Amino acid sequence: MLDPKLLRDQPEQVAGLLKRRGFVLDVDKFRTLDQRRRALETQMQQLLAERKQAARLIGAKVRSGMSPEEARKSVEADDRGREERLEALRAETNAAAQALEEFCLELPNVPDPEVPPGQGEEDNLELARWGTPRPATESTMDHVQLGAAGRGLDFEAALPIAGSRFLVMRGAMARLQRALIQFMMDVHTREHGYEEVYVPYLIDAQCLVGTGQLPKFEEDLFAIAGAERRYLLPTAEVPVTNLLRDTIVEIGGRNSGQSLPLKLVCHSPCFRSEAGSHGKDTRGMIRQHQFEKVELVQFATAGQARDALEELTGHAEAILRRLELPHRKVLLCGADLGFAACRTYDLEVWVPSQNRYREISSCSHFGDFQARRIKARWRDKPGTPTRHLHTLNGSGLAVGRTLVALLENHQDSQGRIAVPEPLRPYLDGMTKLGGEP
Repeated sequence: MLDPKLLRDQPEQVAGLLKRRGFVLDVDKFRTLDQRRRALETQMQQLLAERKQAARLIGAKVRSGMSPEEARKSVEADDRGREERLEALRAETNAAAQALEEFCLELPNVPDPEVPPGQGEEDNLELARWGTPRPATESTMDHVQLGAAGRGLDFEAALPIAGSRFLVMRGAMARLQRALIQFMMDVHTREHGYEEVYVPYLIDAQCLVGTGQLPKFEEDLFAIAGAERRYLLPTAEVPVTNLLRDTIVEIGGRNSGQSLPLKLVCHSPCFRSEAGSHGKDTRGMIRQHQFEKVELVQFATAGQARDALEELTGHAEAILRRLELPHRKVLLCGADLGFAACRTYDLEVWVPSQNRYREISSCSHFGDFQARRIKARWRDKPGTPTRHLHTLNGSGLAVGRTLVALLENHQDSQGRIAVPEPLRPYLDGMTKLGGEP
């Protein structure tokens, strides 16, 4: 959520920043909603002050010799009318506050000043490339072909179970996916300094409001019917970020035991309805309703956040390099930014069969946008002022797309898949998929 003080004091400046990402802020509507809420709150305070004054008047009359019952009766008529007005005004004030909150929850984050302008992904700024893209040849197969013929990728088997955009993995292919997950988790925990966490896969609506998926993107979620509405997590970012909801991190003092940035890593399945993607990437694993992901999350101070984003992006990129997967790093333009992000680097891996780079990780800085929603703060020690944390996250990596890139980039002319050296210890020394160790 945007800083309400900034919205109130500099709405035109905020509108200008949001325009860079293609969002039009209705300044007049904001002012109307904000002024109404503040006017009603002022009236509430006046009536409460009158009630307090009435209590003092009763006390004064009692002290002057009037009985408490007589004193109350002497102001009873005014008091009754005031309480009725207070009750009505309280309902109006709550409704006005809710209307303002609903308006603000629909506002995306403002972009970082260095985010380039643009209309879409074609205006993203390429910053670096690593590795040599493998050109497609007549013998190049895509991952669907490579996974067929008994090699363990079975899309047909999933159809009678769950429908399209699901798959079944068998044998060495299932082991390869598990090896990728374990390799990523080991690198991030043992070398990059992340604490591993395990979180629920069912989450409440407030978690999704906190990270920005609700209320705007409900159609992208899978909701679970029941007495209490729950959602399948679209990404581990949601529950992991909410671990600090309504929390104050104290980093000073002898007994704090905490430091920032706080770095967490989580593997989970992810579930997305892919609303609005009909007809796009229907073949294979690029866009599935269920997929695996290793998520990196950091909590930092405002002063640490810029370096934290570079570090987190480097951690995701390190996995790609060790797996010898050609990729590039791009800075997203304003129009391509996610709703809650103020700055995002996309890592895009080379997919030979498509002769193009495809996103495999989005590494984002959210400023204090999410922290304001979940009330995640920090302070030096008890008694010192609190400040909102800055949140960051990125895939480290999306496992399915990593598997796609691995299969296609490490195939030989006979369609055999070379297993990258870092994965071999997890596969009993296997050097080729389906081959001999």
